Amino acid sequence: MAERRAFAQKISRTVAAEVRKQISGQYGGSPQLLKNLNIGGSVSHHTTVPLTEAVDPVDLEDYLIAHPIAVESGPLRDLLEFPPDDIEVVHTPRECRTLVSAVPEESEMDPHVRDCVRSYTEDWAIVNRKYHKLGTGFNPNTLDKQKERQKGLPKQIFESDEAPDGNSYQDEQDDLKRRSMSIDDTPRGSWACSIFDLKNSLPDALLPNLLDRTPNEEIDHHNEDQRKSSRHKELFALHPAPDEEEPIERLSVPEVPKEHFGQRLLVKCLSLKFEIEIEPIFASLALYDVKEKKKISENFYFDLNSEQMKGMLRPHVPPAAISTLARSAIFSITYPSQDVFLVIKLEKVLQQGDIGECAEPYMIFKESDAAKNKEKLEKLKCQAEQFCQRLGKYRMPFAWTAIHLMNIVSSAGSLERDSTEVEVGTGERKGSWSERRNSSIVGRRSLERTTSGDEACNLTSFRPATLTVTNFFKQEGDRLSDEDLYKFLADMRRPSSVLRRLRPITAQLKIDISPAPENPHYCLTPELLQVKLYPDSRVRPTREILEFPARDVYVPNTTYRNLLYVYPQSLNFANRQGSARNITVKVQFMYGEDPSNAMPVIFGKSSCPEFSKEAYTAVVYHNRSPDFHEEIKIKLPATLTDHHHLLFTFYHVSCQQKQNTPLETPVGYTWIPMLQNGRLKTGQFCLPVSLEKPPQAYSVLSPEVPLPGMKWVDNHKGVFNVEVVAVSSLHTQDPYLDKFFALVHALDEHMFPVRIGDMRIMENNLENELKSSISALNSSQLEPVVRFLHLLLDKLILLVVRPPVIAGQIVNLGQASFEAMASIINRLHKNLDGNQDQHGRNSLLASYIYYVFRLPNTYPNSPSPGPGGLGGSVHYATMARSAVRPASLNLNRSRSLSNSNPDISGTPTSPDDEVRSIIGSKATDRSCNRMSSHTETSSFLQTLTGRLPTKKLFHEELALQWVVCSGSVREAALQQAWFFFELMVKSMVHHLYFADKLDAPRKNRFPERFMDDVTALVSTIAGDIVSRFQKDTEMVERLNTSLAFFLNDLLSIMDRGFVFMLIKTCYKQVSSKLYSLTNPSNLASLRLDFLRIICSHEHYVTLNLPCSLLTPPASPSPSVSSATSQSSGFSTNVQDQKIANMFELSVPFRQQHYLAGLVLTELAVILDPDAEGLFGLHKKVINMVHNLLSSHDSDPRYADPQVKARVAMLYLPLIGVIMETVPQLYDFTESHNQRGRPSCVAVDDYESEGGSMISQTVAMAIAGTSVPQLTRPSSFLLTSSSGRQHSTFSTESSRSLLICLLWVLKNADESVLQKWFTDLSVLQLNRLLDLLYLCVSCFEYKGKKVFERMNSLTFKKSKDMRAKLEEAILGSIGARQEMVRRSRGQLERSPSGSAFGSQENLRWRKDMTHWRQNTEKLDKSRAEIEHEALIDGNLATEANLIILDTLEIVVQTVSVTESKESILGGVLKVLLHSMACNQSALYLQHCFATQRALVSKFPELLFEEETEQCADLCLRLLRHCSSSISTIRSHASASLYLLMRQNFEIGNNFARVKMQVTMSLSSLVGTSQNFNEEFLRRSLKTILTYAEEDLELRETTFPDQVQDLVFNLHMILSDTVKMKEHQEDPEMLIDLMYRIAKGYQNSPDLRLTWLQNMAGKHSERSNHAESAQCLVHSAALVAEYLSMLEDRKYLPVGCVTFQNISSNVLEESAVSDDVVSPDEEGICSGKYFTEAGLVGLLEQAAASFSMAGMYEAVNEVYKVLIPIHEANRDAKKLSTIHGKLQEAFSKIVHQVTF
Repeated sequence: MAERRAFAQKISRTVAAEVRKQISGQYGGSPQLLKNLNIGGSVSHHTTVPLTEAVDPVDLEDYLIAHPIAVESGPLRDLLEFPPDDIEVVHTPRECRTLVSAVPEESEMDPHVRDCVRSYTEDWAIVNRKYHKLGTGFNPNTLDKQKERQKGLPKQIFESDEAPDGNSYQDEQDDLKRRSMSIDDTPRGSWACSIFDLKNSLPDALLPNLLDRTPNEEIDHHNEDQRKSSRHKELFALHPAPDEEEPIERLSVPEVPKEHFGQRLLVKCLSLKFEIEIEPIFASLALYDVKEKKKISENFYFDLNSEQMKGMLRPHVPPAAISTLARSAIFSITYPSQDVFLVIKLEKVLQQGDIGECAEPYMIFKESDAAKNKEKLEKLKCQAEQFCQRLGKYRMPFAWTAIHLMNIVSSAGSLERDSTEVEVGTGERKGSWSERRNSSIVGRRSLERTTSGDEACNLTSFRPATLTVTNFFKQEGDRLSDEDLYKFLADMRRPSSVLRRLRPITAQLKIDISPAPENPHYCLTPELLQVKLYPDSRVRPTREILEFPARDVYVPNTTYRNLLYVYPQSLNFANRQGSARNITVKVQFMYGEDPSNAMPVIFGKSSCPEFSKEAYTAVVYHNRSPDFHEEIKIKLPATLTDHHHLLFTFYHVSCQQKQNTPLETPVGYTWIPMLQNGRLKTGQFCLPVSLEKPPQAYSVLSPEVPLPGMKWVDNHKGVFNVEVVAVSSLHTQDPYLDKFFALVHALDEHMFPVRIGDMRIMENNLENELKSSISALNSSQLEPVVRFLHLLLDKLILLVVRPPVIAGQIVNLGQASFEAMASIINRLHKNLDGNQDQHGRNSLLASYIYYVFRLPNTYPNSPSPGPGGLGGSVHYATMARSAVRPASLNLNRSRSLSNSNPDISGTPTSPDDEVRSIIGSKATDRSCNRMSSHTETSSFLQTLTGRLPTKKLFHEELALQWVVCSGSVREAALQQAWFFFELMVKSMVHHLYFADKLDAPRKNRFPERFMDDVTALVSTIAGDIVSRFQKDTEMVERLNTSLAFFLNDLLSIMDRGFVFMLIKTCYKQVSSKLYSLTNPSNLASLRLDFLRIICSHEHYVTLNLPCSLLTPPASPSPSVSSATSQSSGFSTNVQDQKIANMFELSVPFRQQHYLAGLVLTELAVILDPDAEGLFGLHKKVINMVHNLLSSHDSDPRYADPQVKARVAMLYLPLIGVIMETVPQLYDFTESHNQRGRPSCVAVDDYESEGGSMISQTVAMAIAGTSVPQLTRPSSFLLTSSSGRQHSTFSTESSRSLLICLLWVLKNADESVLQKWFTDLSVLQLNRLLDLLYLCVSCFEYKGKKVFERMNSLTFKKSKDMRAKLEEAILGSIGARQEMVRRSRGQLERSPSGSAFGSQENLRWRKDMTHWRQNTEKLDKSRAEIEHEALIDGNLATEANLIILDTLEIVVQTVSVTESKESILGGVLKVLLHSMACNQSALYLQHCFATQRALVSKFPELLFEEETEQCADLCLRLLRHCSSSISTIRSHASASLYLLMRQNFEIGNNFARVKMQVTMSLSSLVGTSQNFNEEFLRRSLKTILTYAEEDLELRETTFPDQVQDLVFNLHMILSDTVKMKEHQEDPEMLIDLMYRIAKGYQNSPDLRLTWLQNMAGKHSERSNHAESAQCLVHSAALVAEYLSMLEDRKYLPVGCVTFQNISSNVLEESAVSDDVVSPDEEGICSGKYFTEAGLVGLLEQAAASFSMAGMYEAVNEVYKVLIPIHEANRDAKKLSTIHGKLQEAFSKIVHQVTF
């Protein structure tokens, strides 16, 4: 029984190409026209629009009004319209990190401060699409989600998984040996013993009611109920998502704007101990970056003194606030690098003597000698106490040290270590550090712009370390500046550091360094606010230390912060007369000139009050020009006046106690005014110092101004260097921004003239200044622009929406603002390129739109009119609706009136109309004046509502400005189109929300004029995409996705029919361009992205009107029904027309199901084999469909089967489209090795060894077709033929298409499918059955063993990788296309015995494929393998059950129409194929039930028409009878018994089944590897049992015949046991086979089978000569019977003809008495007993002889063959044969000569 057959050969039908030819013949042959036909060859009844063009969409809003919803409620109702709560505008309070939010303490604030504070505290205004998460963009089919959906799957039982392993198998063998001992040595053992064995076996369970005569309908119903119960609902949950990069429609919700932190480090100071303890020591910590020469954090002051030491200072220090007692701090580092040091500085109380003297005792005394030096220490202590009492409030520098931070972090494994050691390790440590840096600054990639690889360092994941620092360096009085510090630090990194030679101060400082926890408790911000989770205020806090990032950080401000840092640097009193040596500087922040006006805003250091009014710098003993290293931190008041200033007072401190000398003597004064021309004054200053107190009113002037009669140090030269740094979210510190904000606020307050810098701007000049300040924003620094981004954009938008009134005129700033916005946004994009998502959206801008932007003055909590909102003052020609919606509707209406919305003005007297009539003349110039000026009416309105009406709606103005802009502005807007689109959408939603129109009918929501602008905008942008896609690829890709997202958004808020028209506009532009392109794939690819994004809308299904019934258009054109019934299987009445319309991409379908129509059309056009140049898009378009279906499948809204059926209806044409691609699908059947299937000589051997030595006819013969019929295109032949018609899809694409097909078949309404099947022609139904056949192979269960094997193999680059590459290459094909396709033809067919026998084995699990390898560990755990097998098993079962359901529908169709019986053969073929594959027990039960029903409905089918199928069926049933799983055996035995019974009932004997079963058994036993007689014996017993219990047929000969047959089968079985025993002994095995074959002398078919088996065994062992002899015998046997059957001169007479080859052939002559006449039913009906079969055997024999080197025999074989081919006039074959003969003879010659 040759069982390995190309799937195609069984199919007799016309090829797609021929149907095409037929049809195009009738239509003039253009492929375009072909497209108008529905797929599958019937012609639609309407005016056709080619598939390559978009049809006019249905007007959705009108349609819904015209077809009111019939369903009252329930799941179907939700399909019909968007839910009422689809869009909501939510105001969510922003997360505040701190317990109380940071706001200024003052109640009176100037407008800028007020705006900033509002901007940092107001709620987020979020537009929420409530169901958005259900769209495909948010609903990815991720692995985790798959796992979730796969919970609770039942384990399917597969025989292949249950197969016993070696040991247990061996036991059975021994057991069998014991049982069969009684069999003697003759080929046939004694009957008696065999029957004894059988009688002792146990039968399997019998199926109840099997023998009852039940009507077919009932059986069908019962089977269907069984099949449909407890099925898996979601097919896609079992199928891995296709491999794709991040899907284009994925849009992440932007990150919430929040305060920026770098990587955070927690430093805990544990203890500080010196050799001697005589006085308190004060410490501070800060981070420095040596490379940038920058201090990168503020100071952290900590105090580790004992209580006793602190006590020494009691008189000078007020009680300490708990916030100053912190000993741990959190540092933030945005740019970690190898250059960061942690510097620790120590100070002590001022005392007489320079630093060296004071440090001496610490260096000479050792703790161990304390007893010895007791007196000296007492003396020192005594001195220290005196100094503390007298000079306790002054400090002096003492010592310092530094820790190289990265060394600690990278070697933080070991614990205690010396600080010096840490430094030594610098060189070697680098490697270990940089290995860890991959995860650097997670989520902040944007800010990462680090330079070299070594720079990026990671602080988030090192092991905490405890350091003990033992060495401090004493401070040098003349080297205190930061400059000196950087030199020291740089030196420290060198191995021969100068510092090493210095004598250190020995001490022990213990600190812990660890990554900061996510949310530490008891934390204080730099402003001393408590961070959330602060359970108890009495606990010692941790301080957050403010970072001064090494380079710019681009993050918008989100919290109020207003700090000033003052750094006195140096003083030069060398030229000052008089005594001034121990100098300290007192710093105060003053709000006036009186000494009492010092403000308590200076932060305390450690162990002191939180704030004080003054700070002193440390004193350097006896130095007239000291350096300072102080940092004074000041909390700036929110509102500054001209009188605020910093006052510096210089004092000489007398350290010795002398009579009449005061402790401190003032020796100079200087100051810095805080404001200069209204701007905060910061930076480096070099100030003159005056000798006397400054005069009255000094604070408004700068000390540089020569004040009359004042004495200055050194002739008014600058002698004091000081730096002032502000860290503020109020002061922009950028002149351009300052000017812009100042002008806007001047308008707000209506205060003229405005003073900006040294200019005074009068009202009449304001307009020009304002415009120039807007355009000058471009010159501002990027960093402040980003910091004040939210406020800046808010203000620009405000100017658009409410044009200011200046000098009585309304000034239109729309254009200026639009330009400024476009340029700012582009700057951000260019400079922050790391900060974008996959669509090129800058995350800062996306967050602004999503959270911050709102229509001005629609603040939910803004106070009533007045300065509360965004400046809601009278001086704007404007008014927005107040937040609280008033109860009275009248007011509500008048409030939302606006002239940009003519549709709503209720009556002619509504205020807007009056306004419009007054200034009607002004609104003529469209581009700049679509608004009215500010007239008396406003006052009337104000009295009415308390506010002015908004004059412009932002989205309208935005659309207008965008449409009319040109040149560089337009370019800038195009570059960042997404920003303006998203802004426009949010503005539209807000407008609807505040105008209470979110529920209004969509047609009335927006004025016509706005819609026109949108249309113009979309149309010009589509034009840009089409005209520029080759030049500006990247920009156009962004533009394309932005446009698609915009339209997707509009579908939620606008008239949907209008949006469909916009989509059509875009389509039209692309289509017209596509025609003219030689290589259309790039543009087509853009269009796919566009469509995919639009279809990711969460209400995609609703948008397709899934419940509308397709009606033919009002005036259908005359029906163009095709002449041949072949191409039009559809009748022409309207009812059928509707059905046809539902299944083809007809115009009505594409109009009503608009988006689904576009998707399926794209699929049909791209998959069309004639579509030139679109080949590379196959995967992309198939993924789009797969993605949609997969998302519908998991969507909770469509879980109800009724609803799912409606959804599936949108995809019915998919069936037709896929049917059309049959020739291009990957042939999964090919990869089938003969697993568990009997086969003739393994064809693979020939293929692999001798290339294509087997001719096509032979291949067909072997494959089981007698004559070459019109077959499946050559791609489905066994041999790799070169002339392939189509490029095959990759396995992955084919698999995706087939799973989509199954989804539609599973979920579509069965009655609709049945109606359609009834209308299909036989040709098309066969095509569908082909597809199902392919599906069976495609989703076959691989078996656990395969998973384990796959797991242990390391992957080679497999074919799939190649497919990927090809799609990439072919994406841009030109002339190379044909070549690549051709070569692909050969590639695809390369023998697929690669790693797993076929590439689909590898492909089918996404996360297992090779190019993912780097991320995943290769070896999967046992559990994972189990899980994979579980899912694959369920997928195989579900897929096959869907196929079974569909087959049942086809069978019903045949029953109903009582025609098309010819299709049943195809149905049977699919059934048999599925039985032959690896199936689960569950599926096989249902499959056998269906098979029994089929046989009982159409008995004549098997026994008269499809005789070959009968043989197949017997083989399958027998194979399953020997299954190890009892349920499978019960069902298979039942089926087999019924088959015999039915065969008997037709003609009182069941010769055919008997014959076939016997043949099948021998074939099965001969070839099956893991065949187990015990199981088969049970099944035979079961069949006997049925026969005994069958009451109806008890009186007939049937039971006896059954018994005979069973005993005969059992004998064969026993014979084989013998063979099993000698498996390892090939000679003995062949001998046994020979004997068994001899035993079948009177059964030609069986004898042939055994001869074939022997040939197979021989060729397996490369005994080619023996194999050839077996084949010659087979041929002789066939010839013998053929000569009896057909009298043809050219055929060999019988076995006599062959005696030249071998004299033994005469054994085959049919002369004995019991020869069966070949005419008898069921004999010689095998496929070999035909002319083609004979030819096949002979050709194989010739090939074997040739391989054996017996060339003379080759000649003899061909002598028999040549007459046959001559008779058939097969010149091609003859030429091949003579070629082969020539080879043979030349080889003979060759051998003779040597």
